[in-house]
Amino acid sequence: MIANAAWFHDLTAIFAPATPEDFGKIFDTYWFVIFAGIVLPAYWLLRRPALRLPFLALACVAYHYHFAGPAGMLPIIVIGTATYALGLTRRRLACAAGIALSVLALSFYKYSHFLAGEALGHIHAAWGAAADKSAGSLLPAAPPLAISFFAFEFIHYLYEVRRGAVPIRNPLRFLLFAIFFPSLVAGPIKRFTQFIPSLEHGARGVGVDDVSIGLRRVALGFLKKVVIADNLTLAIAFYGPVAKFATMTLPARWTVFVVIALRILFDFSGYSDIAIGLARMLGVKLPENFNWPYAATSIQEFWRRWHMSLTSWIRDYVYIPLGGNRHGIARRMLNGLIAFALIGLWHGPAWHFVLWGLYHGLGLAVCASYAKLPIAGPPLSRLLARQPIPCWLATQAFAWFGWLIFFYPVVEAGRIAGLLFTSGA
Repeated sequence: MIANAAWFHDLTAIFAPATPEDFGKIFDTYWFVIFAGIVLPAYWLLRRPALRLPFLALACVAYHYHFAGPAGMLPIIVIGTATYALGLTRRRLACAAGIALSVLALSFYKYSHFLAGEALGHIHAAWGAAADKSAGSLLPAAPPLAISFFAFEFIHYLYEVRRGAVPIRNPLRFLLFAIFFPSLVAGPIKRFTQFIPSLEHGARGVGVDDVSIGLRRVALGFLKKVVIADNLTLAIAFYGPVAKFATMTLPARWTVFVVIALRILFDFSGYSDIAIGLARMLGVKLPENFNWPYAATSIQEFWRRWHMSLTSWIRDYVYIPLGGNRHGIARRMLNGLIAFALIGLWHGPAWHFVLWGLYHGLGLAVCASYAKLPIAGPPLSRLLARQPIPCWLATQAFAWFGWLIFFYPVVEAGRIAGLLFTSGA
């Protein structure tokens, strides 16, 4: 009887609502494995688009409800409904209001504590504390699941509709664009003009090649995320703290440094592979997100290969609207710094993320400008073009040292970077 009760408790735990701690491991939960094991075969068996799309929408709602809960779903329902309705008007002011709503929602749910405690708090401590306390009384325990992805995709949608794109008139298709479960948590960030035709294609028929390619991609993603990245995470948790790092030999420190870079790549790209593979098994092609970024030989090339859906989004909806490279070198550099500060902040409400973004923004500015230096610029550019190995080493060193800023608070990152060049503590 006791054994049976324990078994029943384990079974009910699988179907219990998710907690914020589950958000970082959604694809490798028992609930998701059971969910995918039911949804994918059922979708294939239904065959007719008139049945497939409503079924897929119900599956996406169930997925979102399980991992986000009612409190996490409600803001997305409000923002999504407003985005859909305002997009149908195709009016400039209405679309701008919808974009503002998404920006404000993202700022409120994800950045209220950061803006109150860090930004306002540095201006006036008492004001910052009061604002932080007020925000805490209004905010849920955790931000709505994937609020960054929702906000970016809704902003993209309204921006393109305002520029003349045909809005999604069918509410079912808009719902699927909004909460398509494979890409809901970790992307890639979708573009509706690409997603909707691909969704329609998948609804008409899923080929054997789609399932085969998708299954291999999912397997690759699980290998990267669960087998490699999660174990590297355990190693970093043990060896990565500064106190432990300082007691290690110099070769061991450099080993941990490499492990951090590999962990970040395999974790991010593994999630993307799983999402892209699951979507392909539904006949839907999501945009690629990573293309061997550690093979890049320049900072520009690195960002053409790293988190490509985010980079292209920032380019199209932040950098270019700010003026891009159309107003001289100084303005181009400023626009780039703003864009990359936002890329950093997108990853989390902390100064070390902002600093990481600015670090890459400065690196890109230098790489984009050095060839234009008088006298030395052109010959230096020609020399580097003939030296791919030094360029690769410099690029990866720059990117990998940047991961220390990304991974650790600023002071700890500086301490660890210094310990890589000294054998002492």
